[in-house]
Amino acid sequence: MVTRTPSRPIAGIFWMLMTGLCFVAVTALVKYIGPRLPPVEMAFLRYLLGLVFLLPVLGSLRAAHLTRRQWGFFTLRGVVHGCGVMLWFYAMVRIPIADVTAMNYLAPVYVTIGAALFLGEKLAFRRILAVVVALIGALIILRPGFREISSGHVAMLGAAVVFGGSYLTAKVMADEVKPSVVVAMLSIFVTIVLAPFAIAVWVTPSFGDLVLLFGVACFAVAGHYTMTLAFAAAPLTVTQPVTFTQLVWAVLLGYLFFDEAVDIWVVLGGVVILASVVFITWREAVLKRGQTTPLVHETKV
Repeated sequence: MVTRTPSRPIAGIFWMLMTGLCFVAVTALVKYIGPRLPPVEMAFLRYLLGLVFLLPVLGSLRAAHLTRRQWGFFTLRGVVHGCGVMLWFYAMVRIPIADVTAMNYLAPVYVTIGAALFLGEKLAFRRILAVVVALIGALIILRPGFREISSGHVAMLGAAVVFGGSYLTAKVMADEVKPSVVVAMLSIFVTIVLAPFAIAVWVTPSFGDLVLLFGVACFAVAGHYTMTLAFAAAPLTVTQPVTFTQLVWAVLLGYLFFDEAVDIWVVLGGVVILASVVFITWREAVLKRGQTTPLVHETKV
């Protein structure tokens, strides 16, 4: 008989709030450093400096004994995710923080589509309707014909799609190897993929920039850790709606520190997309299916 861990919704909400703050700190630091270093170089240094956090899992990597097929999947995911990271960093320095945050909510929706196309998951009418609603949310944010759609917006749309593909690959590998190995291999391969692009546009960073980029890595790791604590404390149906607070923090951060105007249409579009994601999560819980669609924060860099 399986013993269920008692739900602690207050703790789950608290840890998810901390997760949102950690990831907003990531975006703030990247935005601050942006004018001084090329986006791809920042991405490379963030992952390179973050490799120090892999030291505790070196034993698991040595014991994994990966097959040729698994090496192929990890390589594919590294290439795909690396492209997504480059697009995300590019968008981060060119469009408002709120736009990046709101459009990032699209990634789980793309995974829902990909799971139906490539993993054979059933795409019921309710889920199709939720996907359509999410895409309407994206149109509300972009408002083609009513505002300029910059290269940063296009990059963020691409990043959400690419991150979706990355996490579909992760779903396949998570059924075969330990989660710590999946995370470690992603970090290693993304660092390798980003290296030649970073070298091509290299600008020698200052010591202060290196410290800030290490801070990016620390906040990213801390965010994933607090997210794990949130999931352990409460059901997804409790923690998922709290991810909206990240958009609130992003709007306030952009307004107070980066002189970014508050765009009510971006907020509205983000709410529409997140409502779609919450509905999909709720349906998964109701139907007691294994989770394929990753949560919003799982797509963060």
